[in-house]
Amino acid sequence: MTNNVHNFILEKINTLPLAQVILPTQAPESFPFSVDLSTSAFAIDSNCQCDESLMVDSQQTNTVTNVNSRIELVVFSDISLALLSQLTQTCDISLTALTAINHRNNLISYRFAITTDELNLSRQKLISFAEKNNIEAAILFNAPKLDVPGLLVMDMDSTTIKIECIDEIAILAGVGEQVSAVTELAMQGKLDFSESLYQRVATLENASEQILADVAKNIPLMEGLETLITELKKHQWRVAIASGGFTYFADHLKNMLSLDAAYANTLEIIDGKLTGKVLGKVVDAQVKADSLLLLSEEYNIPHQQTVAMGDGANDLVMMEAANLGVAFHAKSIVKAKADTAINTSGLDCMIHWLA
Repeated sequence: MTNNVHNFILEKINTLPLAQVILPTQAPESFPFSVDLSTSAFAIDSNCQCDESLMVDSQQTNTVTNVNSRIELVVFSDISLALLSQLTQTCDISLTALTAINHRNNLISYRFAITTDELNLSRQKLISFAEKNNIEAAILFNAPKLDVPGLLVMDMDSTTIKIECIDEIAILAGVGEQVSAVTELAMQGKLDFSESLYQRVATLENASEQILADVAKNIPLMEGLETLITELKKHQWRVAIASGGFTYFADHLKNMLSLDAAYANTLEIIDGKLTGKVLGKVVDAQVKADSLLLLSEEYNIPHQQTVAMGDGANDLVMMEAANLGVAFHAKSIVKAKADTAINTSGLDCMIHWLA
């Protein structure tokens, strides 16, 4: 197929942000635009609005563009052309088309159709590249759509909130160092989660129930949480928590944020004191995954529209059960197995991973 394309010499534009070269004001109906990016040159369909002062020329070229690829690269508008080129080389991907520019939550993201011979390998290379270069980016396959009802299930501790509740309880109970060390090993996948939970809760025996209220009263929400929930709810998404923490805090968040469900562990309390025991079945990695499946069935949400997000090893089974698994400020073992990661931004960054 013959297209008219705008040509740029990468050396002349490599320090510029993407949004300065490809203007973010494209008409939605004008997409997609064929794209070709190499180590020395950049070309894009001439129908795309670009900064004409930066162009070398416009010419006809023969292109075969896979605009229907379900594999996408998402980057933000401030990435430089040099870094974008380096990203494609490092991750062994090729850009074939610009398919959308999304203006969400005061940020602008660019979505490119891409080709890759090894999707999982390219994803892992991107997670490392993004962390090294302090950017957020994602390689997505058949990404859930924002404007179609979906389901997001999140971990609670260190994901929807900034703390590990059991560590905070333990500090108030005078066993903080002992418990936090076990928590860290469990989140890294070095201890069986259920066993570690029983071990930690046992240290809280005879602590006052008041310490739970004290922690809940000042519970710090993760950046972007409320924005993420508000935006998803606008599009009829269901949002839930599945936590290896405790119902005292999960139910508090459910009520405060109008969540659709919350799964967590129940601490036994008798006469205003913790007994050091957990009631019922522990919400471990498998129960988290089962919760996602139960909710998707209850709300008639297709698998393609499911997302799971967490930071610890006990979130991996849940992330695997979802169409899209997002590692959020996560441990290395989680990043190594996730579909994508959010390294430094708030939870609302996830809005841009959705198609």
